[in-house]
Amino acid sequence: MEPPTAKAFLILVAYLAAAVNGALVVSTEKHDKEGKGTPTTSIPEIYQMRITSNIRNRFAHTTVTSRVRNSVDKPQEAVFSVVLPEAAYISGFVMEIDGKNYTAYVKEKEEAKRVYEQAVASGAGAAHVAVSARDSNRFVVSVNIEPESKAVFYLTYEQLLGRKDSRYEQIINIHPGQAVKDLSVEVVIAESRKITDLKAPPLRSGNEIGTDKPELDPRADIEIVNDTAAVVTFSPNVERQKELAHVFGTKEEEGLSGQFVVQYDVERDPSGGEVLIQDGYFVHFFAPKDLEPLPKHVVFVLDTSGSMWGQKIQQLIQAMHSIVDQLHETDLISLVEFSSNTKVWDLNNPEKSTWYPRSHRMYYDHDVNTLVTLDNATFPDAFPVNAEIISKAKLAVSSMNADGTTAMYGGLQVALRLVELERKRQDEANDVKRQPIIIFLTDGEPTDASPNDLTTKITEFNSEARRAPIFALSFGDGADREFLQKLSSRNSGFSKRIYEAGDASLQLEDFYRLVSSPLLSDVKFKYESTTATNVTKTVFPIYFGGSEIVVAGICTARFPMPTIEGLGIRGPITLKPIVTTTTTSYMERIWAYLSIRQLLEKKEATEGDENQLKMEALDLALKYNFVTPVSSLVVVKPNDTQAVDAEEAKRRPTFSGFGGTAHYGMQAGVPIGLPGLPGIAGPPGFGSHYGMSAGRPGPPGYRHDTLPLALPEPISIGPSPSLDPSEVLLSSLLQTFSWLANILQDGMVKTPIGSYKLGLNETIPYVACPKATNNQPGQCKLLHNCHQAVLPTVTDFYDHFCVLKNEFAGVCCPT
Repeated sequence: MEPPTAKAFLILVAYLAAAVNGALVVSTEKHDKEGKGTPTTSIPEIYQMRITSNIRNRFAHTTVTSRVRNSVDKPQEAVFSVVLPEAAYISGFVMEIDGKNYTAYVKEKEEAKRVYEQAVASGAGAAHVAVSARDSNRFVVSVNIEPESKAVFYLTYEQLLGRKDSRYEQIINIHPGQAVKDLSVEVVIAESRKITDLKAPPLRSGNEIGTDKPELDPRADIEIVNDTAAVVTFSPNVERQKELAHVFGTKEEEGLSGQFVVQYDVERDPSGGEVLIQDGYFVHFFAPKDLEPLPKHVVFVLDTSGSMWGQKIQQLIQAMHSIVDQLHETDLISLVEFSSNTKVWDLNNPEKSTWYPRSHRMYYDHDVNTLVTLDNATFPDAFPVNAEIISKAKLAVSSMNADGTTAMYGGLQVALRLVELERKRQDEANDVKRQPIIIFLTDGEPTDASPNDLTTKITEFNSEARRAPIFALSFGDGADREFLQKLSSRNSGFSKRIYEAGDASLQLEDFYRLVSSPLLSDVKFKYESTTATNVTKTVFPIYFGGSEIVVAGICTARFPMPTIEGLGIRGPITLKPIVTTTTTSYMERIWAYLSIRQLLEKKEATEGDENQLKMEALDLALKYNFVTPVSSLVVVKPNDTQAVDAEEAKRRPTFSGFGGTAHYGMQAGVPIGLPGLPGIAGPPGFGSHYGMSAGRPGPPGYRHDTLPLALPEPISIGPSPSLDPSEVLLSSLLQTFSWLANILQDGMVKTPIGSYKLGLNETIPYVACPKATNNQPGQCKLLHNCHQAVLPTVTDFYDHFCVLKNEFAGVCCPT
């Protein structure tokens, strides 16, 4: 890779958090030759965009090719952007500029940083891409194209398709920002078993869960090659792209903006699944059928703190009404809500529901003259599911109100205690053993323990007597997602983000379906250690219907039949798979992919071995050329034009090709954040320090100086334009109140009772208000006028929120 000698040019390279799996965006942005950001009369034309996804036994190798042409007499900037599936790893990137190839290389993070800095120091434009979180997966790179020149971008990424609702989905979002003459998507599927239920459903918008629209039929060409192979092609012409844009409600001249989806499943073996062997590697796919669901004890632990006020609590109520309808008659239900204290609902006698205090987990019961602790407190039994209990559960949920702090530790402790008590009852009564499942929903951070202490203590408390998987749902942008992921992974569950949107209740229902049908518990895969080595995870607490467990490893020529053991509805069960040798598959890469993911998950879920697990994952990532949370992608790119002015570059909040109204961080209408993660450099106009997140553009001039690997400032070639006073004021507010970015959208402050203006340029008389931040009567002022306000959280702001002139957001300020 020969580095060019031109001056360093500011480029936009970042991984952003994506809300939608499989999303693809290719767009362009333009600047004049002086680098001042002045639009030219046209934008570079994307004259060809092709996506090819080769799926071999559920492992997808996808190549995105975008060809761009600058037909005007001035240099223009083309931006190539791909939003990857959450579980995908980039494995290759090449730019072809004026017939020369510039290839990216995967390096260890620190080494990648050194290569990047050397390239910049030598006068080359460099792109440094690093992933630091599982959901930070947008790739963006820009390059200047000379007059009458072309550029070609090639990106490859790989992923193992997950099985959900008894089918696999390959989702590709197409949003070029313009109609493309040669636009095509080709998905080639080759499986070892018969393909079933293959279809291309109506295109999706990618922003909310909703009903498929027949008018969005992609009219895909589905070619059945044979029982185990098929090709699905989607090639809309320009007219069809505009028609689809019209249905989606976007501008026709901006072309198609939607997700192309391919769904399928494979014929299942009723026993122990299928083991495929190729060149010394094996992959075991396990998704048994004909198993009866296990009865379960579901403990719902619901956050009803003050920050759940308004739409969130209403969406929670709506979702719970649908979820309890999905419970089986063999199930048990416990309903727990927590805020400053924890409440266990007695569904038969709601007035006798038990409140458990937050302070020291104990209180003094004057009626019995006893000090009550968690161990001797009396809680309602779990309730067997029937029509009457379902109705009472709905009434209980409907009566919930949002108020107080977020005492998570107390809520989870009580939930685990309920699991323990129910297990004891089942043992004493020789009753049916039920699989406990804790579904924990919150929109904030714990106020009764630090996240690390809570994770450690709850994991210790969730001992053999309880042993309940915890599935954590993070509702909205205020939840600490990293903490919830760690909490769930250490307690045999997983975490899922629920986006704060109009379809939040549907998202909750969709999640519940994933865990509503456990078929086996204590699942163990057993392989002979002398014939199978370097095997990925082999012990799983639960297998849920409609999903799939995948195990991979290295094997010898003599590979005896493995066994799978688990507990079914009638007790212990042993299953045996079918073993097959294959010649056309990705067995080795599936093994490497799974090994890396599980090493990184284990790194997050354990203490003490983090560095060793990181190094093992890094070795595999470098060997197989995967961009992962421990590796980075480095490319030195050509540039023959002058640098963009530093301040002007920061003034670019909008991204041409995103529908005209969207901003950086908005993909198909879904907010996708740029978290403040080590090793990630964000696009100009974005901040991740001081709470900038959730895909909201930062104020012009905003600096993320605290980011370790932020891109260097470009060379300034002119005087910096003066900043608007309101922009400076906004920047100051964002630094003072870190939570403000999470409730600020399009200049409006979102509150539980509506959206209001900040009023940065307004002079508004103060009005009296009953409760200031010092809990005394005060004056309602615009936020930037209340200099003595102490508002550490958004909940504190909401507690003292007031409205000025029916349209401006204020705070009750001490006089």
